[in-house]
Amino acid sequence: MKIGVFDSGIGGKAVAEELRRLLPHAEILFVSDHGHVPYGGRPRYEIIQLTKAAIQPLLAAACDVIVIACNTATTNVIQVLRAEYRQQKFIGLEPMVKPAAAETKTGKIAVLATPATLQSPRYQQLKDEWAHYVTVFEPDCSIWAGLIENGRSDEIPIKETVAPLLANGVDVIVLGCTHYHWIKELVQKVAGPSVTILEPTNAIRNRIVDITTDYPSAALLQ
Repeated sequence: MKIGVFDSGIGGKAVAEELRRLLPHAEILFVSDHGHVPYGGRPRYEIIQLTKAAIQPLLAAACDVIVIACNTATTNVIQVLRAEYRQQKFIGLEPMVKPAAAETKTGKIAVLATPATLQSPRYQQLKDEWAHYVTVFEPDCSIWAGLIENGRSDEIPIKETVAPLLANGVDVIVLGCTHYHWIKELVQKVAGPSVTILEPTNAIRNRIVDITTDYPSAALLQ
């Protein structure tokens, strides 16, 4: 079982490492596009071009599944990839709007994501479909991915970003960029135990098991 994982930068590395833990019998290949990170501030046509170029090694390796471990790439490109590479199975990461809307008790959630993700038609569709009865806060996190990519996570204004969300009654925070997985514990510490922080790694693992019919689920779960 060969699983490819792509992200624009180091965010997807966290996803790949967690998948290695969750699926110990699978071969996990990871590629990134560090030279062009972050994708979040780029126009859609560039994101499409860069993503298609970056996943070529995974296509050449004949991966059974390719995980687009980048919310920006998923929301902007995955339909293009599925149309162009029809024989390849892709799994994308999207902001977890649906589970956040289902879990909130206050009716207020926050999505921390890049500008390109927040502006994408797919993200708007997710909100229209699943969050029409809740309030969604979208704070400015435009510099976060670049700081994390360059080892400067300590410069991220986490407290300044999260405190207003708490003041407004947010009780579920969605990490809508895989780069942010590296600072999940810091966000949780600032938000406190009463706030749920959502990220999709376990959901990815379950989806891989679901769509990989050629490999018995029991073998993946050992």
